[in-house]
Amino acid sequence: MIVYEGTKQEFISCVEEDRIASVIEENVLEKMGRHTPPSEFRSWENSLKHMCMVVNNEKIPNESGIAIEYNIPQTPKRIDFMISGYDKDDTASAVVIELKQWEKINPLDSVDGLVETYIGGGLRTRPHPSYQVWSYATLIKDFNTEVEENKILLKPCVCMHNYLRSEDDPIDAIQYKKYYEHVPVYTKGQAKDLREFICETIKKGDNNETLHRIDNGKIKPSKSLQEAIANMMKGNEEFIMIDEQKVVYEEILRLSELCQKDNKKRTIIVKGGPGTGKTVVAVNLLAELTQRDQIVQYTSRNKAPREVYKEKLSGDYTLSRIDNLFKNSGAYIETDKNSIDTILADEAHRLSRYSGFYGNEGENQILEIIHTARCSVFFIDESQRVTFRDIGSIGEIKKQAGKEGAEVIEMELVSQFRCNGSNGYLAWLDDVLDIRETANFDLDGIDYDVKLVDSPNELRALVEQKNKNNNRSRLLAGYCWEWKKENRDNPKKYDITIDDFEMSWNLEHGEPYAVKDTSIDEVGCIHTTQGLEFDYVGVIIGEDLRYENEKIITDRTKRAKSDKSLNGIVKFSKENPEEANRMADEIIKNTYRTLMSRGMKGCYIYCCDDGLKQYLKKRIEMGNTQKEN
Repeated sequence: MIVYEGTKQEFISCVEEDRIASVIEENVLEKMGRHTPPSEFRSWENSLKHMCMVVNNEKIPNESGIAIEYNIPQTPKRIDFMISGYDKDDTASAVVIELKQWEKINPLDSVDGLVETYIGGGLRTRPHPSYQVWSYATLIKDFNTEVEENKILLKPCVCMHNYLRSEDDPIDAIQYKKYYEHVPVYTKGQAKDLREFICETIKKGDNNETLHRIDNGKIKPSKSLQEAIANMMKGNEEFIMIDEQKVVYEEILRLSELCQKDNKKRTIIVKGGPGTGKTVVAVNLLAELTQRDQIVQYTSRNKAPREVYKEKLSGDYTLSRIDNLFKNSGAYIETDKNSIDTILADEAHRLSRYSGFYGNEGENQILEIIHTARCSVFFIDESQRVTFRDIGSIGEIKKQAGKEGAEVIEMELVSQFRCNGSNGYLAWLDDVLDIRETANFDLDGIDYDVKLVDSPNELRALVEQKNKNNNRSRLLAGYCWEWKKENRDNPKKYDITIDDFEMSWNLEHGEPYAVKDTSIDEVGCIHTTQGLEFDYVGVIIGEDLRYENEKIITDRTKRAKSDKSLNGIVKFSKENPEEANRMADEIIKNTYRTLMSRGMKGCYIYCCDDGLKQYLKKRIEMGNTQKEN
């Protein structure tokens, strides 16, 4: 949907008559049913006067099309400004322009493509403008069949007319080069340069024809996107389904397709413990439903699994081809009802009530996903809820599905494909951590390599040796050591110190921790490893878990202040101390259960608490003694 459109000449007249912001305001109310805040009105006035100056030149044809506030289908996102026409080869083209009022930014070294800037009276984290408009253009290319099939050329750029650029400016920092070298940023005093960029593409006017074609284009995955993800799946043995995985997969396919035919809303809950193949099913569904012309997205709250799966599926294709298929769980705050055919919510136990950088946006991530998708699929393991903000539970999903009038279908994945296929090891973990009482008091008959070591250096040596085979072993730890913000890209600055053992938390640069070659020299935490798997893991159990008076004791005061898992629990404990203690106990135990079940072949353990060390040693040796006898 385009809020305002006209030819270049009509746009200039509207601006010169001081009507442009008022016209857009009226159209927003008429087409979108919402009122415009004064700040947004002022931004239109300022930015569009600048754009009028840019395009008011004889080099740009008067018949060129102008679109303002183009709402990208299936999303709440809008493109600020587009100008359309034909290039020198008579190819239908559009220059896509992101308009920014920003005057200053701070670069961020530890995350990809993000900056800090002052918005709404505070410092906020936002995408670099080049990345933002590139992602919008890519979204249109991937899902608008008119653009794909008729080869409409989209050329994105950024206009920051209030921004006074300096030498070695943060906007041009080296970490953003891969974005701004393809998507240029024009700042204060560069109106002429922006005009030249437009003129390189728009040689002839089209009287808005290209904009109409884009606006009315059929929305479904483009053929190139379908082919890309199909080829990416070929040869990826990690994503081959067997046994009940295939059964669950086929039933979800049937129900998802049925939703598209009968237009009924359905919510599917897939229960399964660690290593039962929840992600295998989700990724295969992503590929197959995309090829069936559905608008489908994979979402999770944890960034780490999304980044790793994109990496694994990339093959010979750039990540931009599949970037829009993998979404943060907070991406559905303002989306329209049933605007996505199917959403696959992996790690659904990690969903939270609120979204946004400061956790103050939206209503409920579960509700937002169900509202947005005609068919919503939640893959869940309630024993992996590891933060105070996690609200993902089967009961909560059913409750929110009821609000949306969605039919609920429950399924379960049981067979264990991690931990050497041993359900017994997971049951032993539950028993030994006092999560639930099971019959697996010892490790007798369990084909899984479990060792307790006397020092963290011994643990490191064991894991390093295993990692030499294929870079699939990692050191992990409970979040009991501060993750120093100023040292997050320096491997020589150590976060974790235990006697003469020193290591850094995983560094925030380069490839994801799970696949990076140098990750063996770093320690992973729950937030960078949940939802992933390795061959062997070495787990450091911090002082938040100990053994006293023949009981497993959790101590939330031993958690690092930089860990956000228990944010809000202190305040909650004043209102309901018993429930707060129960939740903290559950979170800490679930954290170690999750860390200690990341290995497919083995788990090696070091305990900071001597009492816990002696307790685990006894529990591990019980099974070994029985084997010897």
